[in-house]
Amino acid sequence: MTLEQLRIFAAVAERQHVTRAAAALNLTQAAVSASIAALESQHGIKLFDRVGRNIALTETGRLFLEEARAVLARAVAAETALRDYAGLKRGRLRVHASQTIASYYLPRLVVEFRRRHPGFIIELAIGNTAQVAQAVMAGTAELGFVEGPLTAPDLLVEPVAEERMAVVVAPGHGWAKGRALTNTHLRQAEWVFREEGSGTREAFLGALAARGMEAEDLNITLTLPSNEAVREAVTEGAGAACLSTLVCARALKAGALKRANISLSPRPFQAVRHKERYEPKAATSLLELARTMPPFIP
Repeated sequence: MTLEQLRIFAAVAERQHVTRAAAALNLTQAAVSASIAALESQHGIKLFDRVGRNIALTETGRLFLEEARAVLARAVAAETALRDYAGLKRGRLRVHASQTIASYYLPRLVVEFRRRHPGFIIELAIGNTAQVAQAVMAGTAELGFVEGPLTAPDLLVEPVAEERMAVVVAPGHGWAKGRALTNTHLRQAEWVFREEGSGTREAFLGALAARGMEAEDLNITLTLPSNEAVREAVTEGAGAACLSTLVCARALKAGALKRANISLSPRPFQAVRHKERYEPKAATSLLELARTMPPFIP
């Protein structure tokens, strides 16, 4: 068994399609099919069920995929270690981050990192807090950033910055004039929320809990899958929402949104690392930048 066979198997398994895997690997379809067939033949197992033009992992294939990913992650870590010995001249750094951080905080860090290390490429993927944690634990990301609460025995979670949250409304909304809001006001309003699992949603639920309230106490009329969708819905008069001021900075400055008069605690941005996996110098360098370059807070 070779690393190339594992790499091909993982590509096919993740895409459930030989042709798409071949294109991603820059190989011919015949070469990919031959590699999978050889792997199955060598070990007397069946990794995929083939039904017409479609393929699906067998139970054996699903179990083997976890092992293949672990081996490939270790191979990447070993290659990264060798690059580190030669200094931060060339390489890749895989970072996973939650939506607000990836869209509004990390770009400044990535640009500065690239100025210092122009030979490095940062591969950034976006997911919720649980997905980021899983990527770091599995070794498919060397570094993660989340804004939601996270506890995991295998991970190091370190606050590196914080941001402000705000309840925002359209200029014509009754709360735009700045009167202080009570729990009764919150119950009477229409709300636009992020989906379950969102760090933004969890932050606001925490603020509500501090006021003795729950999500069920609010009239949630829209639930949307991105900060930008929530922001634009509120701009169009859909109701009130709690969002990061990083997300709303331009709309607030332009007057398209107004802050409601309610105090919310800052929300931490947290870096996530594995306790036992090798930490590349590139990850250490980006983490140092995160510690010293706080987010712009309007």
